[in-house]
Amino acid sequence: MILLAILLFLFGLSLLIGGVWLISLGGSWYYALAGIVLIVIALLVKSRRTFAQILYALLLVATAIWAYWEAGFDWWPLASRLGVLLLLTIPLLIPARGDGRLGAVTLAIAWVGVGLFTVASIPYDAHRIEGTLNTESVIQNPRLGEVPEGDWLSYGRSNLGQRYSPLEQITPENVRELELAWEYQTGDRKGPKDVGETTYEATPLKVGNTLYLCTPHNWLVALDADTGEERWVYDAQVPLESQRQHQTCRGVSYLPPSGGGGDIPEVKTLQSPAESQASVECDSQLFLPTSDARLLALDPVTGARCGNFADDGSLNLLHNMPHKQDGFYYSTSPPVVANGVVVVAGAVNDNYAINSPSGVIRAYDVKTGELVWNWDPANPEQTQPIAENETYSTSSPNSWAVASADEELGLVYFPMGNRTPDQLGMYRTPEEEKYSSSVVALSLETGQVEWVQQFVHHDLWDMDTPAQPSLVNIQTEQGLQPGLVVPTKQGDVYVLNRETGEPLIPITEQAAPQGTIEGDNAAPTQPVSGLSFRPPPLKASDMWGPRPSTR
Repeated sequence: MILLAILLFLFGLSLLIGGVWLISLGGSWYYALAGIVLIVIALLVKSRRTFAQILYALLLVATAIWAYWEAGFDWWPLASRLGVLLLLTIPLLIPARGDGRLGAVTLAIAWVGVGLFTVASIPYDAHRIEGTLNTESVIQNPRLGEVPEGDWLSYGRSNLGQRYSPLEQITPENVRELELAWEYQTGDRKGPKDVGETTYEATPLKVGNTLYLCTPHNWLVALDADTGEERWVYDAQVPLESQRQHQTCRGVSYLPPSGGGGDIPEVKTLQSPAESQASVECDSQLFLPTSDARLLALDPVTGARCGNFADDGSLNLLHNMPHKQDGFYYSTSPPVVANGVVVVAGAVNDNYAINSPSGVIRAYDVKTGELVWNWDPANPEQTQPIAENETYSTSSPNSWAVASADEELGLVYFPMGNRTPDQLGMYRTPEEEKYSSSVVALSLETGQVEWVQQFVHHDLWDMDTPAQPSLVNIQTEQGLQPGLVVPTKQGDVYVLNRETGEPLIPITEQAAPQGTIEGDNAAPTQPVSGLSFRPPPLKASDMWGPRPSTR
C-alpha cells in the first residue's frame, strides 16, 4: 500500500510541476489540477481508502470527459491520456481491511466504463475524410493521349501524365476477385558496396504484348505481358560509385515506329544475352537513362543498342558540364519523347558541394542524338546548342522528377528543384531564384521559357517540386481550359492553365516566418494554393506522448 501511495504521489507531482509550466505557456489547466488530485489520493490511500477510491473514480470519469472534449473519439490521444490512469486503477480496486465495498464498486464501475469507452475508439477512424465527385463537372470523352487502350507507353501512360487507364474490365466491385497470374524476380539486389538509397521505383511500360522495366542498376528487362516470361535483358554495366546519392531507375521512355501508333514488330525471346549487346539500326526505340550519366537508345525487339543514335546508341550526358565529379550528376527519371526530340534532365547531388554540375535541360534529335537545344536555368535566354569548348552554368537548379508534355501546344513541363547547396540561398543568382522549386514550361522546338510558376520563394528547405505534372482539361466558369495539376511537398495542389501558366485555382501570398543564418535571408511571403491538404496549425491538444506527464 505504501508503494502505491508513493507511485501515485510521484505521478501526481510530475503532473503538477509540468502542468504549472504548461499554464505559464497558456496551455491546459487539466494537468496541474489532476496532479493535485492525485497527490491528495496518495495521502489518503492508506488511512481513508474508500474516499480515495471514490475520488479516483471521479478523476477517471472527469479525465475521460476532458480527453474526449480535447481530442475527440480517437484511440491514440485517448490512450495516452487515460492509459496510465486505467492501469493505476487495478491496485486501487483492492479494498482495505475493514473498509466497506462502496469505494471499490464505485471505482470498478468507473474503470470498466472508461476502459470500454477507450477501447471502443480503436476501430473508429477519426481522421477519415469522405469526398464525393461532382459528376456534373466530369468531362465526357476526356483527352487521354494517343495511346491504345491496353497499352502504357510512358511513365504516366502518355506524356500527359494522367496515369489513367480507360480499361473497364476490373472494377471496384470485382477487384477482390483478382488472382496472381505470374510474378517475376529481376535478380537485381542491393550490394554491400551500393549507396544507401538503392531503390526500386520503376513504372513499367506496356507496348503491345511486352512489358519493359528497368532496375536500380540499370538493367532493362523485356517480359511477355501474358506469361511473365523473360524475353531479353540489357545490362548497362553501370560501375559502382560511392559519391552517387541515388541508385535507382524510375522508368524508360518509348519512341513508336515511324508509322506511328503503339504497335512494334514481334518481340522475340533471345537465346543468349550476348545477342542483345550488338548494335542495330532502330525504327522504334527505348531510352534508358543511367546512373553514370548516359542516355542509351535500345531496340525494343531485341534489346540491342541503336547504332543510329549518338555514339553507337550511347550519349554521354556529361558533355559540356562544369565540375565533372564522378557520381554528382545522373538521370533517374525517364526522358520525354515528343515532337521529334528526346528531352533529358538530371539530378545533381543535394548539398554535396558548391561547385557542382549544371542542372541544364537538353533536347536531342530522337533519331540521331544531335543536340537541338539546351536550357540552363542560370542562363535561360541562350538555348541554342552550346559550343564544344563551352560549359553550362555551375550548380544551376535541376529537375530530377518526371516531366510531362503537350505535343499540340508544343510545350514540355518540368518540375524544378533547387541549386546546390539546396538549403543555402546566398549563392543564388536572380535567374536561379526565379526558376527554383517551380514548374517551368519550355518550347519543345526551341527550349525557350513560355511561363514559370514558383511554389517556394528563396527555398531554404529543399522543397523542390517532386511530382510529374498531370495535364487535364478542366471545366471552369469561363469554359473548358487546358489544365496542369501538380502537388508539392507542402501539401498544396496547384492547378494552372498549362498554355499560359495562369492559376485556375487562386494562389495567395502569405506572410512567412523570418530568421536565417548570417549572410542569408528568408522570403517575406510564400505562395499558398486554394487547393491544399495542409493541416491546420498544431495546438497543444493535437500532441501527446505515451503517458500524460510527457505532454
